[in-house]
Amino acid sequence: MKNRTIFVLLLAVIMALPALAQQTSSSQPAAQTTGSAATNATGKDPLQPDTHEGFWGRLNPFARKKYVQRQTDPIRNRINELDELTASNTKAIKDTDARAQQGIQLASAKANEADQHAIEAGNKAQAAQQTADQAHSRLNNVEKVVTNIDQYQPTTQTEILFKPGQTVLSKNAKAALDDMATPLKSQRGYVVEVQGFSSGHGQTAISNSQKMAESVVRYLVLNHDIPVYRIYLVGMGNAPTPATAAAGEAKPKRITGGRVEVSLLKNNLEQLASTSTTPAVTQPK
Repeated sequence: MKNRTIFVLLLAVIMALPALAQQTSSSQPAAQTTGSAATNATGKDPLQPDTHEGFWGRLNPFARKKYVQRQTDPIRNRINELDELTASNTKAIKDTDARAQQGIQLASAKANEADQHAIEAGNKAQAAQQTADQAHSRLNNVEKVVTNIDQYQPTTQTEILFKPGQTVLSKNAKAALDDMATPLKSQRGYVVEVQGFSSGHGQTAISNSQKMAESVVRYLVLNHDIPVYRIYLVGMGNAPTPATAAAGEAKPKRITGGRVEVSLLKNNLEQLASTSTTPAVTQPK
């Protein structure tokens, strides 16, 4: 009887120990952290592990479902918060990367556009420089031509002979004038100098030389349409010929009969016309 009573008491103590250990474990306050609590990704204090060891140690084989759920809920909640935070950070990173890529593409497009504008500006500057160089060259040519515009240089000289007392042009004289005047129809910048020389003395010789020179001028105007303002006529009478005067003879010989010297003189007007028609440089599009 006495042994049975001791066995019952011992069995009751054994049955009460798990419940007591579970209550003691659940009622144990969490350990307090000293100093300032460390923060983590969620901005909350880290979870504190249960350091209390009950009768069964940290592993209670008789733990109930509510006890286990109560222990794992904070962990589960913290994991859910971390998942949400990770998803938010991933989305923010993707948005930032997309904006960065868009900014890079926009900057690259702007840089390409700036390069294109720079190339076009360089081409226009080069074309402008070429135009300026050509204009400068043409200006120099024009200055030279204008400087020498009144400097007529003899090119051809034709001699027309007359018999004494005659002022009518012969067939040979007309042929010589035709050879000289025909090319002048398409030319500019020239003058025709007509000098008449006649035998005799004084005013009579001057008058005869004038009449012979007028015959030459009349033929050039009527048959070759040479403008009168391009012809300079002078009757020299019985003056010494230019050839004998240039030879430096002490007594130049006087001529017999009549003679007219027709000299063609030109300036640089045709060169000026060709310079003014120089094509301009084509601007790049």
